[in-house]
Amino acid sequence: MRSSTYDKFPFVPVAARPQACQAGWPAIAEALRAALPAAATPPDHPLVLAVECYPGTDLKQLQQELVQALQPTQCLVADDLYRSPADIDAMVAGPLTDDPVFGRLNGLTVADFFAPAKLQEAQATLASAAGKLVVIIGTGATLVCPTPTLVVYADLARWEIQLRQRRGEIANLGSENFTEKASLKYKRAYFVDWRAADRLKKQVLPRADFLLDTNDPTLPKLITGADLQAGLAAAVRRPFRVVPFFDPGVWGGQWLREVCDLPDGPPNYAWGFDCVPEENSLLLGFGEARVEIPSINLVFAHPRELLGEAVHGRFGTEFPIRFDFLDTMGGGNLSLQVHPLTEYAFDKFGLAYTQDESYYMLDAEPDAVVYLGMKENADFPAMLADLQRAQDDPAAPFPATEYVNEFPARKHDHFLIPAGTIHCSGAGSMVLEISATPYIFTFKLWDWDRLGLDGRPRPIHLTHGAANIQPDRTTTWVEQNLVNHLEPVASGPGWREERTGLHEREFIETRRHWFTDVVPHHTHGGVQVLNLVEGAEAIVESPDGAFEPFVVHYAETFIVPAAVGAYTIRPYGAAVGTECATLKAYVRT
Repeated sequence: MRSSTYDKFPFVPVAARPQACQAGWPAIAEALRAALPAAATPPDHPLVLAVECYPGTDLKQLQQELVQALQPTQCLVADDLYRSPADIDAMVAGPLTDDPVFGRLNGLTVADFFAPAKLQEAQATLASAAGKLVVIIGTGATLVCPTPTLVVYADLARWEIQLRQRRGEIANLGSENFTEKASLKYKRAYFVDWRAADRLKKQVLPRADFLLDTNDPTLPKLITGADLQAGLAAAVRRPFRVVPFFDPGVWGGQWLREVCDLPDGPPNYAWGFDCVPEENSLLLGFGEARVEIPSINLVFAHPRELLGEAVHGRFGTEFPIRFDFLDTMGGGNLSLQVHPLTEYAFDKFGLAYTQDESYYMLDAEPDAVVYLGMKENADFPAMLADLQRAQDDPAAPFPATEYVNEFPARKHDHFLIPAGTIHCSGAGSMVLEISATPYIFTFKLWDWDRLGLDGRPRPIHLTHGAANIQPDRTTTWVEQNLVNHLEPVASGPGWREERTGLHEREFIETRRHWFTDVVPHHTHGGVQVLNLVEGAEAIVESPDGAFEPFVVHYAETFIVPAAVGAYTIRPYGAAVGTECATLKAYVRT
C-alpha cells in the first residue's frame, strides 16, 4: 500500500460576493432580520418566514434559535399539522410492505401527510395575522403558506440523516419510531420520506431566498439562494468530486483505512461511497467557508447540463452511474448475492431499471477470488435446497464452491455482473464497484455463517433470489462474456485506450486509458465518471481554459458533466514519468 493523498473533503470553489456565508446562529439571525423588512409584503398580509426542512432537520433547535432571534408573533411547526402517527403508519404500510429491506416506490407527497382540518386552521390563523411576523418551520412549511415573505430551505445530507437514525436522534417523517432499528428507519426514508421530500424540494429550492446548511448542529451556515444557484452553476461547468463517506461492515477490510487515511475506531471500513449522488454531499467553497448540500441538488437543478440530453431523457433527474469501494483486504467474503432482473425490479419494486454492475480490482491479495456464475452442470434445484438448508440450520453450511465458480482476481481485472448473475467478491480484494444506481436491491443468498456487526443475522432473500438467478450463466458463458474482456480502441502519443465492458445487457460502457502523456477526452454530450486507478495523481484540464485545472489523486472518483465537452488528463506531480490509468464509465446512447 502507499501513503495517502486521498482528499476526503473536495469542494467546488464559488466566485461569490465577500462574506457570502453566514456561519453560526447570531450571524444567521442578523441576516434574516435584515432581509425580512426588505421583502415586499402587502399591508394586509402577515410577514411570513417559511423554513422548509428536509426530514431529519433538528426542529427543536431551529425553533428555539429563530424564536429567540426574531421574536415572531407566532411560530408554527408543520409537523404538528400532520395526521396522527398511527394514521401515517397506516398510509405508508402498503409501499413499505412487511419485508425488512425492500419496499415499493410510490407517489406519496408531503401534502399527503397533512391533516386537512389542522392545515385549514393554521392557514386561518395566518390570514388573521396581517402585518405580524409568523415563522413556519418543518417539512411542508411552504405548503402551509404557499406565498411566504421569505423562504429558507434547511437542507441535510443523507449520510448525516443515517448517522442520526443510528443514534436514535430522529424518527421518520410523521412517525414516533425513535427506537426502531436504524435499518428500518433507513428503509422507510428511502421509500417514503426522501421520495416525498425530494418532490417538494424540486419545487421549493429554485425559489428559496436562502439555503441553510444544518449538517453541523454546532455551526449552521446560511447563504443566499442566489449564491446557492451560483455554486450549482459553477459545479456543472467543470469536473468535480462529491464528498466521500465510509462505513464498517461484517466483511470489511483495512485497505481503505490506510489508502484514504481514515480514522481508527471502527473495526474496519467495508464500504467507501465515492460517487453516489443520491447520498453523497457536495461542498461549495465560499472563501474559507464550506457549505454542504446534498449533491442530488445539482442533478435537480441542472439535469441537462450535468447528464446530457439523451441521459436526462432516459433517466430524468436521477444520476444513473454509481462508483463505490468494497474492501475485503484483511476482511471476509461479501455475501453471496444476486440482483433483480429488469422486469422483476419493475413488477415487485416499481423500479424503472435494475442494478447491473461490475467489479474492477483496484488491488488484490495473491489468493483473492471472485465468485461469479454457476459451474457447468450444477444442479440448480439442489443448490436452492442447500441454500434453504443453510438458512434453516446453522450446522449445515452452504457448499458454495460446489455450485459457484471461483475466478482468480488480480489487480486491474474487470468482472462484469449483469443482473441475474450469482456473485460476490471474496476476501483479500479491493473492489471499485461500477454499477447502475438502484443500489439497495441486492438479494443476499448466503452470508457465510456469520452475524452482522449488531450481533444479529443479516436478512437473507432466498425467494427473491431464486426468482432471479440465471442458471444458464455457467462457467463457459461467464468466461466468454464476463471476465476480462479487453478490446483495444484507440491510441496516441503516450496513451492507449481499452474497452473493458460492460456486457451488452448493461447500459454502462467502461473505458480504461493507460497514459504517460496527455490524453484527449470528450463527453460527447453525456455525463462521465472516472477513477484514477493507477498513478499518484493526474491533472484534468480544459483545452480552451473553460475551467480551472483539476487535480485528482489515486483512487479518487470524479464526475465530468456533459456540458464540459472536451478535456484532457495527464500525469501530474509525483506521477510525472510514470504510467497512470483511469477507468471511465458513461451511459451508452
